[in-house]
Amino acid sequence: MSPSDTVNARAPTYRLQPSLADWQDWRWQMRHAITGPAPELAAHGVDLGVAARVHRRYPVRLTPYALSLLRAGDPPDPLALQGLPAAAELLDEPGMTADPFHETTQAACCHGLKQRFPDRVLVMVHDQCAMACRHCTRKGLLGAADVVRTPSQVTQAVAWVRAHPQVREVLLSGGDPMLLSDRRLTGLVRAFACLPQLDAVRIGTRAPVTLPMRVTPELAHALGVSKKVWVNTQFNHVREITPEATAACARLVDAGIPVSNQTVLLKGVNDSLEALFDLCAGLQRIRVRPYYVFLCDPIAGIAHFRVSLRRARSLERALAERIGGLALPRFVMDVPGALRKRPIGDPAANCLLDRANRASFG
Repeated sequence: MSPSDTVNARAPTYRLQPSLADWQDWRWQMRHAITGPAPELAAHGVDLGVAARVHRRYPVRLTPYALSLLRAGDPPDPLALQGLPAAAELLDEPGMTADPFHETTQAACCHGLKQRFPDRVLVMVHDQCAMACRHCTRKGLLGAADVVRTPSQVTQAVAWVRAHPQVREVLLSGGDPMLLSDRRLTGLVRAFACLPQLDAVRIGTRAPVTLPMRVTPELAHALGVSKKVWVNTQFNHVREITPEATAACARLVDAGIPVSNQTVLLKGVNDSLEALFDLCAGLQRIRVRPYYVFLCDPIAGIAHFRVSLRRARSLERALAERIGGLALPRFVMDVPGALRKRPIGDPAANCLLDRANRASFG
């Protein structure tokens, strides 16, 4: 099958018939992203009325590439669960809030820069993503976050980090930093990487998964010039490891950029030993390190994805017996008020969870 045949076979429910050149252009993908209650969603069994109600609270967006990976079926497709709006997002569940880590209320160190951990800072550089993941920690904040946009804001952020020598890592996040232009993204990286105190400038992105054509050879080479750049991405299911995603990760790794994966443990998506084994083995095969498996955060609109602590611990033990150490991720959770990620077996983490959150974790 030729590449153009693959494109046409992949997107039978999409309203356009793109050329191969268009399909491989990340800007074309973004211009033609599905947003809101689009007719294409109905082909995957989505009630467009429900989609409209969800979209008013939590944005709906999928690139044509991401849409092309979805399959209709029962049980629900693990990729569709991550990308398609569902009525369950509108349910109010105890212990769930829009911002449990106080990202919107915490005083910023300077515009767009937050510090939750002593040796790391988060720099928000974009407020949009290629796909609005239904399980996203910031699903209620897309389009509303304070981000570093202007040269003066970049200068202020760099100056703040320079004045705090205990900071060893900067995490560029959002939204997705890779939706920035090559010039803006590489400029941000260079601005921070020149600080001698920093050991790493991390880029948190799902572009290799949902928009792999964004990782062009030119971008990978430009990012690789700085030996401080690391990329953290998020594959949640082995079917996301497509030829396009494999090529995107290879471009980064071949440019000297370490790529790690932070899976989110999601009910119906990857909450089985076989799903996790296949994912971790697949990631190792493409030279991406399985780094973390996160429990879902206590975020409003994602309770239907949450896996109990008991189940997560059982999966952690079973996976450790099944796969080698290089492909074995750490199972962790973010706990409001904690100074670091906590292993799911850490008794101190359970003490930090309030009663409502413990009930929701199970």
